[in-house]
Amino acid sequence: MTRIATLLGLGLLLVASTYAQQPAEDPHFTGKTTVMDGKDLTVARRRFEAGARAAWHSHDKGQLLMVEEGRLRTQKRGQSVKELGVGESDYTGPNVVHWHGAAPGQAVVQINVGFGGETKWLEQVTDAEYGIKK
Repeated sequence: MTRIATLLGLGLLLVASTYAQQPAEDPHFTGKTTVMDGKDLTVARRRFEAGARAAWHSHDKGQLLMVEEGRLRTQKRGQSVKELGVGESDYTGPNVVHWHGAAPGQAVVQINVGFGGETKWLEQVTDAEYGIKK
């Protein structure tokens, strides 16, 4: 059910983003609201097997990750590793170097939202950085 609600919400976001920016008078909102252009938004789903992960990288305009199934492990350079479960999310700001993937014992399905620009790929995440003790 959470997956359906998340996908419907993202679908509505993409549909709404196709309209030109214009003030909206809508009984569902209080005050002035504006539908914004979303031409640079990208939304994708990716499955990582247990222990699989992306290399260190950054996004010109940031990235939002949401966990649809399983457990996600992520880290921003210089910070501690975080684990997220179903329904949780993590935002990484523009040009912040980070990585993300599945937790060691469980696969993950993530939904990622990009805000435009390019992805800069860097070195692979080591087992030590990921948190595997030898």
